[in-house]
Amino acid sequence: MRLRGALALGIALVVLAVAVVEAPKALQKLQKPGPDIPTARVQRGPVDTKIYANGELRSVQSAMVVAPPVGGTLQIIHIVKTGTLVAAGDVVIEFDPVEQEYNLEQSRSQLDEADQQIKKLQADIAVRVAADKVSLLVAQFGVRRAELQVKGNDLLGTIEARKNVLNLEEARRRLEQTERDIKSRASSNQADLAVQAVSRARAMMGMKMAQQNIDNMILRAPMDGIVVVAQNLMALYSGGGIMISSGMDVPDYREGDQTSPGAMLAQIRNVEQMEITSKVSEIDRGSLEPGQPVQIKVDALLLADFAGKIKSLAGMASASSQTVSDLFSSARSFDASFELDSKGVRMTPGVSARVMISGKKVNDALSLPRQALFTKEGKQIVYVKRAEDWEAREIQIKYLTESRAVIDGLAEGTEVALVDPNVVKAKAGRKAGPLASILGGAGQ
Repeated sequence: MRLRGALALGIALVVLAVAVVEAPKALQKLQKPGPDIPTARVQRGPVDTKIYANGELRSVQSAMVVAPPVGGTLQIIHIVKTGTLVAAGDVVIEFDPVEQEYNLEQSRSQLDEADQQIKKLQADIAVRVAADKVSLLVAQFGVRRAELQVKGNDLLGTIEARKNVLNLEEARRRLEQTERDIKSRASSNQADLAVQAVSRARAMMGMKMAQQNIDNMILRAPMDGIVVVAQNLMALYSGGGIMISSGMDVPDYREGDQTSPGAMLAQIRNVEQMEITSKVSEIDRGSLEPGQPVQIKVDALLLADFAGKIKSLAGMASASSQTVSDLFSSARSFDASFELDSKGVRMTPGVSARVMISGKKVNDALSLPRQALFTKEGKQIVYVKRAEDWEAREIQIKYLTESRAVIDGLAEGTEVALVDPNVVKAKAGRKAGPLASILGGAGQ
């Protein structure tokens, strides 16, 4: 009996030991499998470096329509709407001409008054000239008579002869005085006429200026194009100044608004010649040159393809450090403009467009999918498979296409993760539950 009991106890101890050893393995089999991380390998081969950019259509040529330099009130009574197509010479804006018409009538009245004053002065001068001629003849006759009397002094006594000499001297003085008076009055008459002529010229200038201002009340398009009405900041004027806050809707100029001389009221943008303004990343910038051909798709005309070329590329990075489509927060961007051959198709400025640029073709390059690239502490990295773990490794990017990246720093065939392993592990750890915490976590 004792031998049987000892044997049963030994068997029980062996079973218990096996259960203790195998229990963790059995429990691990009950866990969910480790996180599945998609991978790719570095490949060697030719890569077409096509570069894509998004931009906006802009007119190459534009002209401003500004309020005329006219004193007084400038009130708009007619203005075309934004988006209106106009030809050179078409009326764009009209102002109320009532005030200038009043100035014209006032200047015309002043001109008529000046003309009447000149006529009256000329008549008065004619009367004075005639009177001066009579006075001059009388003075000349008095001198001649006194001279004749002096000639008979030989037959007269001393006293009478002396009187005749004095009379002659007096007659000559009167003649000289009359001549001086006539000359002085002639100068005075010329001065009066000059004053009236200045008044007439001033009135005439006022008429011409008023008429010119009336003509300037109508603003016409200086070129063919589309009208873009400017915003009326004066509509926000309140008390001591103009108050503008974020998100405030600034209205466009409209009929009934008042403006000031020289204010920009609208723009005429030429829609025959268009260009695209965009940005390219610093990685793409090195493979681009002005003059390179591009293919363009305009969002408003999806069925049409347009040819073009790179017009200009900035030599320095712009203040905006990122392009919208760039995957890298640390990449800077460069301003770029593209010339567009519209093939005679009329387009609207401000419409978005997509540009495809065929960059350099790399025949023997190491490349990997673009989604395998990540940014860490401002550096471009990939996650390389290392045994059962992943190692972050910095790489150098040579070119980027829409789907692949030409890189340097990894050997051909290197396996890399297409998602961030750390993020995947963190999500898997949160979903593993209490069993994973007992056994040290999933996938270890």
